[in-house]
Amino acid sequence: MRALVISGGGSKGAFAGGVAQYLMEEAHHKYDMFIGTSTGSLLISHLALQKIEKIKQIYTTVNQEDIFSNCPFVIHKKHGIETIGIHHLNVLKNFWRGSKTFGESHNLLKLIKKSVTEEEFNTLKNGPKDIVVTVSNLSLNQVEYKSINDFTYDEFCEWIWISCNYTPFMSLIRKDGCEYADGGLGTMVPIEEAIRRGATTVDTIILQTEVTHLNRLPSKNVFSLLTNMFAFMLDRIEHQNIRIGKFVANHNNAIINFYYTPIVLTTNSLIFEKEKMTAWWESGFNYAKFKSAESSQIEPIITN
Repeated sequence: MRALVISGGGSKGAFAGGVAQYLMEEAHHKYDMFIGTSTGSLLISHLALQKIEKIKQIYTTVNQEDIFSNCPFVIHKKHGIETIGIHHLNVLKNFWRGSKTFGESHNLLKLIKKSVTEEEFNTLKNGPKDIVVTVSNLSLNQVEYKSINDFTYDEFCEWIWISCNYTPFMSLIRKDGCEYADGGLGTMVPIEEAIRRGATTVDTIILQTEVTHLNRLPSKNVFSLLTNMFAFMLDRIEHQNIRIGKFVANHNNAIINFYYTPIVLTTNSLIFEKEKMTAWWESGFNYAKFKSAESSQIEPIITN
């Protein structure tokens, strides 16, 4: 059984889309299972449907307004470097309404339902492929994996949305008596879950460089401090997920193929820019093509 696993990474999901496009259209990999976290959860339904051009169009045209119903920050650009500042009015509005987060992302749920129709959902649910998204249950202090086979259309769209809600900048969802947030807060790279569900070969797209290539700039405000802190924590979670994934693969005779970003794409994945995301998609496609050509010169490496 072959699985495609896509990590979290916000706007960097465009790179993952390019990698997946090459693997599916050029390398002709057939996947039985798709598992995603955060931005990976947004990609996998369309990939499973093989509607790659459709999701490419979405990822290369999306902007802040498509994601946020109340955006808590403003984007500043100086000397080609983008930073975020607090949108004080929007944050105050959110608190005045009784929200527990700085911003809200209800527009993203609308986008998900607009891009994945009920007919497409039924095609996937009645098909042989398993589509799984990762969410973090903050109330029970655990990671949960939601399969398309277990939910209705509206429910599964909501789980995709929850998987992408990067709190405290995006919505915190209360569902089934529990509070849920971005799946990346618990599992950035769900390799272990793919193998637990029976995968013997796992193509894993990680939206981070394999080796750290940067020192973060000093925090300018409380938002940049928070994003830096979260980036640090998610990076640690990601490395832990990879180590555990390799360990589990060793004990289950599974093969993992890793696809990292070759360069640092952005230091703030909450910023969605059409030009950059279009370039990242093409970069992902070309990187997978290069890696495929390179790996064809050597014998496959099993992780044990």
